[in-house]
Amino acid sequence: YPILADPDRKAAKLFGVDGFLGFAKRVTFIFDKSGKLIKVDRKVKLGSHGADLLKMLSELKIEKKGD
Repeated sequence: YPILADPDRKAAKLFGVDGFLGFAKRVTFIFDKSGKLIKVDRKVKLGSHGADLLKMLSELKIEKKGD
């Protein structure tokens, strides 16, 4: 799945996740193929986020790129 690097924090500011001392808040945004925002997860749990994200993608019927 593509991810976004944001060293200048422009995207963080645009999406309202620019947090304390310049650190981005832990939020996951999921977009469909057309670029439409379809899911926002603002309750990221570090220990289970990978599994939680895979479950969300499966529930949204988003297939892994290349499948």
